[in-house]
Amino acid sequence: MEPVITVGLDGSPESLAAAHWAADEAERRKLTLRLLHAWPLLVPEPTNIPSEIDQNYWAKRIVHNARAELQAHHPGLSIVGNLVAEDAQDALLQAASESEMTVLGSRGLSPVESYFLGDISMPVVARAERPVVLVRAEKREAGPTPAPGTAGAVVVALKLHGPCDGLLEFSFGTAAARGVPLRVVHGRGVPVHAYVPWGVDHDVTTEITQDAQTRLSQVLRPWREKFSAVQVVDVVRLESPARAVVEEAESAGLLVVGRRKHRPALAPRVGPVAEAAIHHARCPIAVVPHD
Repeated sequence: MEPVITVGLDGSPESLAAAHWAADEAERRKLTLRLLHAWPLLVPEPTNIPSEIDQNYWAKRIVHNARAELQAHHPGLSIVGNLVAEDAQDALLQAASESEMTVLGSRGLSPVESYFLGDISMPVVARAERPVVLVRAEKREAGPTPAPGTAGAVVVALKLHGPCDGLLEFSFGTAAARGVPLRVVHGRGVPVHAYVPWGVDHDVTTEITQDAQTRLSQVLRPWREKFSAVQVVDVVRLESPARAVVEEAESAGLLVVGRRKHRPALAPRVGPVAEAAIHHARCPIAVVPHD
């Protein structure tokens, strides 16, 4: 199968914003864009039946209208439509395993709101085997829904323990494809022993910051060499990793966060940094699974 970017469509403004974002990314990377709409009640049908008796008419219309709008903005882009008679979550997880990335619309809901409103983006993010990008719809006047702006830097949240090659490969590759800087952010809390009766011992925090900066530079060195055209800024902040990356991504074009892959027996979760980014960052968020 040729490399594709898949976007999930459900007819909502969020999914159309995700489709525009995905089309921009597919064109930038010279990949095919797949528009996926899944609904368990789709029925097998003969060809050339009138629309008034076509039980799949509205599902087809969602894909057809999105494809027409995207093709008008990207006339040279290869776009394919895909209707699947499956549960949306199952269909998206299967598609994600076959795609370079999967793009979904997001309402930025809290976990409780997501559950009661039937939002499927979080379960897909938590289980997908490959990167998933969440895109919010911008508030705007009526008319075609454009993708959120992509001019800002790519920002990635990075821990300094454990493997991170997949996360950095995606982040550097995306920054290179867009021709924008990459901002690598490492956040860590101030340790207890740094606190003194009059506040914080700045000698301790300076030493911790310098140590983290050295380790961060070492981790990034081979990636800087591999992607020499990418301008890289590395940032160490002594505060909650979640707060650090959300604040650094305030004007970003894309925020990239990682999550650990899970063994089948474990309940899927995205982790505190990814969850904070999904619910609080304003830009599109890419969640990249890694070991």
